Amino acid sequence: MRTGGTPPNLVVVPVVDAPIGIFDSGFGGLTVARSVIDQLPHESVHYLGDTARQPYGPKPIAEVREYALECLDHLYERGVKALVIACNSASAAMLRDARERYDVPVVEVILPAARRAVAASRSGRIGVICTRATKESMAYEDAFAAAPHIELSTRACPRFVDFVESGVTGGDELLGVAHEYLDPLTAAGVDTLILGCTHYPLLTGVISYVMGEEITLVSSAEECAKDLYRVLASTGLMRESGDPTYTFSTTGAPDEFETIGRRFLGAEMMAASQFAGGLS
Repeated sequence: MRTGGTPPNLVVVPVVDAPIGIFDSGFGGLTVARSVIDQLPHESVHYLGDTARQPYGPKPIAEVREYALECLDHLYERGVKALVIACNSASAAMLRDARERYDVPVVEVILPAARRAVAASRSGRIGVICTRATKESMAYEDAFAAAPHIELSTRACPRFVDFVESGVTGGDELLGVAHEYLDPLTAAGVDTLILGCTHYPLLTGVISYVMGEEITLVSSAEECAKDLYRVLASTGLMRESGDPTYTFSTTGAPDEFETIGRRFLGAEMMAASQFAGGLS
């Protein structure tokens, strides 16, 4: 349970049938939700996006930590059986706090992607593209500390988020920005590239085009879902049958969340409800 006692609004349901709580600063974590739905088709999901306070990328780490823990508290109090921090910036800011705070498994996006990249790289030269907050946190450098043979090159790519949320996945402007961000990684000789922001899987086409097909792309969203599968299977928490339910909450405007969310998730993106949280 959360440190300090059982929350008064805790919903008690059979543990295996309880939903998975997925938190992100906004919309990008819906790529994690997409991977979870694909890999764990019987699992129910409660997704919370802090769209009113996004983006987290440029914010101070202390502020990101405060907002993220508030949102995770809300999901926990809804009776989830596992928490997924589907945000690289939030994972970098408060993963240790979250694992000490809750008595359910907490899965994040950084370490699973790092493990996959080490396994995939042939040369030991790995690139990471991410937000400014994630880059400045040195979270990926910490994740690779146990692999000293790895030569890591990290690039912040803030404009990629704007393109994705505007529904732009091609065109000359995006291609020019992609070259600006990615050409230094090509020059560094990376053979594996981590998409270290959950928005970036929607730009796989242009990223692969600029980097070249011989470069292995590692999606932090997909690797996070694989890690969740492993955790649920190893702890006896996996739901093996039954129809799932998908619930979506946002601190921002529900109608905007539904519209943009469908670009990320598709048909499973249903109506979103309002969570005011600290904004009330």
